Amino acid sequence: MNSLISRLIMSEAGGEHLTYETHSWLLPETAEIIYGGLASVLVISALVKFAGPMIKKSLAARTERIQGDIDNARNTRANAEVEAGRIRTALGDINKERSRILAEADTQAAAVLAEGRTRVAAEMADIEAKAMSDIANAAGRVGDELRAEISRLSAVAIERVVASTVNDSVRQDLIENFISKVGASR
Repeated sequence: MNSLISRLIMSEAGGEHLTYETHSWLLPETAEIIYGGLASVLVISALVKFAGPMIKKSLAARTERIQGDIDNARNTRANAEVEAGRIRTALGDINKERSRILAEADTQAAAVLAEGRTRVAAEMADIEAKAMSDIANAAGRVGDELRAEISRLSAVAIERVVASTVNDSVRQDLIENFISKVGASR
């Protein structure tokens, strides 16, 4: 390293060649080894003293965090297995519950159907009774109207028959008979 620095200085100085040679081509000077070694020991010991506890603490925190994650995963897996068992049990219960609900729905449907049939039969009986009553009323009304029409037509027919068959002498006799009956009844 010194030889490199000396070469740089020489190249800047204008080309004078100062040669500096060490005792070995591979190893630096003894003083450099001592001072460099002491500096390295001081830096390493300072790192061990001050950075060592922080590194140990961070590694311990990392280990604790990893162990916490493992424990959390173990608990989560156990909870998931319990939940899966409960779901499997509930699945059997769901099939039973579905069967019970379907049976109950069938029972309710049969009850509603029977009630509907009873209600429809009652309504049909009411409708038939009302229809019979309406028919009887209509028959009575039609009979009354027919009698009234027959009476009116027969009165008109009698007047025409009487008017055409009765002459003046028969009419005079009828009036006198009527007057004598009325006078006798008083």
